[in-house]
Amino acid sequence: MDWTALVREFVTLFVVIDPVGTIPVFLFAVQSVPARLHRRFALRAVAIAALVLLLFLVGGQFLLETLGLRLGSFQIAGGVVLFLFAMTMIFGESKPVHEIEEAERDHLAGAVFPLAMPSIASPGAMLAIVILTDNHTETVTEQAITAGLLLVVLLVTLALLLMAGFVHRIIGSTGASVISRVMGIVLATIAVDSILGGMDMLGILDIAPPAVESPLTRGAGD
Repeated sequence: MDWTALVREFVTLFVVIDPVGTIPVFLFAVQSVPARLHRRFALRAVAIAALVLLLFLVGGQFLLETLGLRLGSFQIAGGVVLFLFAMTMIFGESKPVHEIEEAERDHLAGAVFPLAMPSIASPGAMLAIVILTDNHTETVTEQAITAGLLLVVLLVTLALLLMAGFVHRIIGSTGASVISRVMGIVLATIAVDSILGGMDMLGILDIAPPAVESPLTRGAGD
């Protein structure tokens, strides 16, 4: 795996997890939590999200094979879901607004829902991590590298949550919303590339390989 592929995988994971968009959700969720417990609150949320995503990394391929599903089919379905997810980021309510509304309903469980899920361990992140760690195209070493990149993104998320008050004062809710929508545009592009790669893998289309291979379509033409 070269540096370009590493960067693209990191960007993919960063976009689907969206650490910046999680900050307003965290700030709302800890409103009724004593300040001395904020660090533990953030650690708990990130730890739960990490556990969920690593379970998908380890067991996602097994689930596909148990159900008799082809990766190409999953790649297309995953791309469609990622695209719809991206559309909600771009045109719908911003991630912070939607998930703050969810937090208002049950703020006592805010570290788990909606902070850990679906704010950090989002449906898009779960799908992306399964596609990025296909057993048939990725070696154990490459999957371990993907797991490492995932943990790096989660550490960035944790760092932002621990500095949430400072970061929010700089960018504000509007800034977080703008960043989330820009990430939605990037995610939509990644999703379309995933759909085309899945069609190529299933033989529906014969697509010329891109100049730089997408992390979500590696091995599609093999």
